[in-house]
This record gives sequence, C-alpha cells and structure tokens, in this order.
Amino acid sequence: MRAQLLFIQLCAIACLYATPALAKDVAYINEVLNPAKLQGSGKLSWWGLHIYDAAFYRGSNANSPEFALDIRYQKSFSGTALVKSTIEEMRKLGVPDAQTQAWEKQLGTFFPNIESGQNLTAIYLPKQGTTFYFEGKPLAQIPGADFSKAFFGIWLDPKTSSTKLREQLLGQNCPPPLFQETCN
Repeated sequence: MRAQLLFIQLCAIACLYATPALAKDVAYINEVLNPAKLQGSGKLSWWGLHIYDAAFYRGSNANSPEFALDIRYQKSFSGTALVKSTIEEMRKLGVPDAQTQAWEKQLGTFFPNIESGQNLTAIYLPKQGTTFYFEGKPLAQIPGADFSKAFFGIWLDPKTSSTKLREQLLGQNCPPPLFQETCN
C-alpha cells in the first residue's frame, strides 16, 4: 500500500513538471491541426547512436489528411548535412534526380543548423503543402503534394529505410491519405 502511494505521488510530481513543457512544445502544432493528436513516436538510432526522436501528429481524428512530424535532434547537424540526407532518402524512394536537385536548392535556402535538443517540425495541409518550423517558429513553406509525399515518405512510405520507426510513428493506425495506401 505504501509503495502504491509513493508511486502515485511520484507520478503526480512528474506530471506537474512534464505537462507544461509538453504543452509548450506542441502549441504551434495544435494551432495548425486544431487539435493535434499524437499518433505515434519513436527514435532513430544509427550504429548505436541516438540521432533523433520523432513524433507524428494527426488532426482531429485518425483519418485526418492533415498531419505533422516533429523531430527533436539528439546530435548536432549542419543545415547542409540535413539537406543532403533528406535528398538522399528521397532518391532511395525513387524520386527522380531532376526533381530532387530542385528541392535540394530550395531546402538549402532555409534548413537551419541544428544543435542537440532542438527540433524541426514539418506540417502538411492538403491545400497549402508543407510548412517547416524551427523551434516552433515558421521557416518556409513548399506548396504541392509531390514534395510533401516525397519528404514525409522518408518516414511514412512503405519503402522507407526506417521501417521500425515507421511502425512506431503510425502505431495501429493507417498512414495519411497522401500516401493512398490501403489500410484495414
């Protein structure tokens, strides 16, 4: 009984400290998705190194076409390295070179240098395309579904190189309609 009481007290204390930080982190996502619902989260590790944590949010319901991907980096990267990695992953998914070259130039104009603990968020709205945020502040918007499908495909396409992370992000739910994947 005493152990249960102690556990409950510790959980209550943890909630007091964790809730404001969590609410602050997704406030801008909530404003856009109105409200945002966490669908799944996971981490990407490479050769045992923790690279980043990712959280996938949907709009008001699990079938919502609007969604957000929030990445909190655990390592520092230059904006150039992030762009190169993004383009490399798009090419692995079959995006043609001519298209990735154009997007590489565009992403290179605004992808920031990232320090450990900082986050980069991308939010997709069907009529607007993808809007990027750095630490909760808008960076840039790339219109169109083609870019959005290629970019978010890095994590959500069935052919992703990070299948375990994809499963964690999607959980038991279907991918967004942008991927037109049949789902039971």
